[in-house]
Amino acid sequence: MVFVTGGTGFLGSHLIYQLIIKGEKVKALKRAGSNFEMIRRVFFYLGGNVEELLHKIEWVEGDLLDIYSLDGFLKDVNFIYHCGAMVSFQKEDKARMQTINIEGTANLVNAALKHNISKLCHVSSIAAIGRAENENVINEETVWKNSQVNSNYAVSKYGAEMEVWRGIEEGLKAVIVNPSVILGPGELKSGIGSMIRMVKKGFSFYTRGINGFVDVRDVASTMIALMENEVINQRFIISANNIEYKQIFDWIATYFGKPGPKHPAGKWMSEIAWRVFHIRKLITNKKPLITKETARTANNEYLYSNKKILGTIDFQFLPLQESVNDSCEFYTKSVSNRLYNN
Repeated sequence: MVFVTGGTGFLGSHLIYQLIIKGEKVKALKRAGSNFEMIRRVFFYLGGNVEELLHKIEWVEGDLLDIYSLDGFLKDVNFIYHCGAMVSFQKEDKARMQTINIEGTANLVNAALKHNISKLCHVSSIAAIGRAENENVINEETVWKNSQVNSNYAVSKYGAEMEVWRGIEEGLKAVIVNPSVILGPGELKSGIGSMIRMVKKGFSFYTRGINGFVDVRDVASTMIALMENEVINQRFIISANNIEYKQIFDWIATYFGKPGPKHPAGKWMSEIAWRVFHIRKLITNKKPLITKETARTANNEYLYSNKKILGTIDFQFLPLQESVNDSCEFYTKSVSNRLYNN
C-alpha cells in the first residue's frame, strides 16, 4: 500500500496517475472539503475513465497537523510519497505556511517512524537548497545560508526538509527530491498557468532571470524510480535544464501565435510592478500575479545541476519546449471543455 499526501494537487495528481497505471494500491490523504478539480482535469488530459481512476484510490480524510489521524492511516502502508505542502508568496500566509509545511512534515515523519514504514519520498524544492550569494552551479551539496534572498516559502521548505533529515537520524529510510520550477499540464491559475494567461493577454515585459525547469511528469517518474531504487537517505535535484524565463514566454507566445514579450523588465521596473499589484490587491482583494518575492526571484540567475539524479537512475528528461506546449494544450482544452472558468 502506498500513501500519498497532496494527492489533489498538481504534482500529486500526476504521481497518483502513474502509480495507478503501474497497478499500485494507493491511499491518498485529503482534507475536509478538498477540491478535486485539479486531479479530474489531469486524469482527463492523460486519458482513461476519470471516475474509474478516481475510484481506484482509497481516499482518507484528515490533516497533516492531526497526528492521531495520521497514525491510523499508516497501519497498512509500506511506502509514503509526501507531496502535501502549502505554496504561497503572500506575506500574510507566512505563519500558516510554516505551520503546515514544517509541523505537518514532522508529524508525518514521526508517524512513519512509529509504523516502521519501508521508505518515504519527501518532495522538497530547489528553494530549500542554499543559493544566497551563490554564483556557481548549485548541487545537492550546496550549503543553505540564511538570507533575505530566501522567500518565506523557501524557509518553510528548508524547515520541512530538516524534519526529514531528523527522521533519518532516528532510523527513517527516505529520499528527498528537490524539483526546480515545475511545468507541464495541470496548472491553470498559478505557475505555468498564470504565465500562459499573461501571454494571452498580451503581456509585453520579460525579466532577465534564469532558473531550472522540469516537467511535472518527470518529477513524478523520478520519484517512483528512486523509491524502487535501493538508494536511501539522500536528496536529488530534479531539473531538466536551466533556461531564461523569457524563453518560456516566447514558447507560449509561439504556441498561441502571439508576439512574445519584447521589453526587458529590469529590477527597478520589477520593484514598481509588485508594488502596483500589491495596491491592486488592497483594492480588489485578488491575489496578485506578481509579488515582491516572485519579482525579485525572476530577475536572478540560478543554475542547477542534475548530474546526481542522472547518475543514479536511467532517465531522460522531456524537452522543456514540449512541456510548455503540453501546458498550453492542457490550458486550451480545459477552458474549451469548461473545466475551468477563465
